[in-house]
Amino acid sequence: MTALGITGGIGSGKSYVARLLADNYRLPVYDCDSRARRLMLEPQLRQQIESLVGPEAYHADGSLNRSAVATYLFADAAHAAAIDAAVHPAVKADFCQWAASQAAPAVLMESAILVEAGFADVIDRLIVVDAPLELRIERAMRRDNATRQQVLARISRQMSDAERLGHADIVVCNDGRPIMPQLRFFMASLLGR
Repeated sequence: MTALGITGGIGSGKSYVARLLADNYRLPVYDCDSRARRLMLEPQLRQQIESLVGPEAYHADGSLNRSAVATYLFADAAHAAAIDAAVHPAVKADFCQWAASQAAPAVLMESAILVEAGFADVIDRLIVVDAPLELRIERAMRRDNATRQQVLARISRQMSDAERLGHADIVVCNDGRPIMPQLRFFMASLLGR
C-alpha cells in the first residue's frame, strides 16, 4: 500500500484535493486535524494536555475546550512546542495503525503541517497543493469568517511556500484551472490505472 501525504498552506485547497482523490480513486483519507481532536479526548493524551494547559483545557462534559487550548498554544512558542510534542507522536502512531487496517491500494494523509509535524517519514509521496497568496487569503477569510490580519497571522506560523514546495513529489496548482488533469498522470503512474 502507498501512503500519500497532502499538504499546503492555509486556503490552498488541500481538503478539496483530498476529496477529489477520495471520490475519483476510492481512497480513504486520514484527516490529521479531526483525528488529533479525537485523540486529545483519550485519557493519556488528555492528561498530558491538562498538565500543560490546566483543567480549563476540557469542558465539564469532557469535550475539548478548543478556545482554551488555542489561547495557550498561541501565547508562546514553547507552549506550541509542548502541545506538539504530546499530540504529533499520538497522531503519527494512530495514522500508522489506521493505514495498516485499510484495504485500498493507497491511503491519503491530509495535514497543513505534515512536514513540520514529522509525518513525512510515514508517507511515500507528498502532494503539495499551491495557490496564489491573495487567493488563499480570500478563501481562508471566507471559510473561517476571519479578518485578513488573522489569516496572515496564521500563514506566518506555517512553513513558507518555498520550503513546502521543496518537499513535493507533485505540485497541484489550485488557482482556478482544472485539478483532475493535474492529478491523473501522477495517479496513473502510481496506481497503474
